[in-house]
Amino acid sequence: MSAVRALAPRDMLAELEPVLAAGLDRHLKAAGEWFPHDYIPYERGRNFEREPWQASDSTLPDIGQTALEVNLLTEDNLPYYHLGLWDVFGENEAWGEWVRRWTSEEGRHAIVLRDYLTVTRGIDPIGLERGRMEMVQLGYAPDWVDLGPLDTVVFTTMQELATRISHRNTGVITRDPIAERITQRIATDENLHYVFYRDMAAAAVELDPSEMVLAMRRQVRDFAMPGADMPGFRAKAKLMAAAGIYNFRIHHDQVLTPVLLKHWRLHELTDLSDEAQRARDDIVAHMERLDRVASRLDESNTPVLGNEVGPNGS
Repeated sequence: MSAVRALAPRDMLAELEPVLAAGLDRHLKAAGEWFPHDYIPYERGRNFEREPWQASDSTLPDIGQTALEVNLLTEDNLPYYHLGLWDVFGENEAWGEWVRRWTSEEGRHAIVLRDYLTVTRGIDPIGLERGRMEMVQLGYAPDWVDLGPLDTVVFTTMQELATRISHRNTGVITRDPIAERITQRIATDENLHYVFYRDMAAAAVELDPSEMVLAMRRQVRDFAMPGADMPGFRAKAKLMAAAGIYNFRIHHDQVLTPVLLKHWRLHELTDLSDEAQRARDDIVAHMERLDRVASRLDESNTPVLGNEVGPNGS
């Protein structure tokens, strides 16, 4: 690979637009159509005014309730994710079409999860609505908005894959076939989003490898699961980590390793700037520390909350 001059964000978006258009076309052909109401057992619904919710109504295990609540409230933050992508990618041509399509697909996830939990009385609907109000009023403003398109495609690649894994594992942990079917459908969407961003990032690596490696370092070292600013997230994330829904071991083995090494071929990149070469070394060292921490610590103590893995593996 020959050395490439760093591209300004606007130029990078212009260069990537043909790749984006092809990826969007592929996505639309693969996505298919589905309807949240087809997944909901409405025959189980009861009037909450006549029969207020009580804990014994739920057939979900405690960890299933926790994970579904976290996943739903994370999806409820969609307005802020949309604004972030809108600010970075803009509204014109294929970029705007992608952001609008992505937003419309993500919106169904909150719809189907909330309908399921409400109809089946899987969780206290009053507590859930209060959590939604608090979450949306707080708003998670993603850092990558200010860092530009390279950081955005790196973060969204990891985030979409992490979310796919979290939804799938949540469905299994509920021991409810209906919940599992719902989370599998959501995970299918998340996987298509992951593939889209992963391939966009791979194209950006070809255009500007050094700047992309710098973006990788920033996003890998500071990665936090979506919803990390959610009230009470730390305690809930620890429970989810202990249950094997999402933790350091999963993050290292199922997200960082395949994305960075297999798809973006971090080890194979050539003609990097001196700073980018140091950044690559930092990424590899960070992954090695993460691997050691995941092996040493009990998984119940290692939720992916942010940059818990310090320079000394602490």
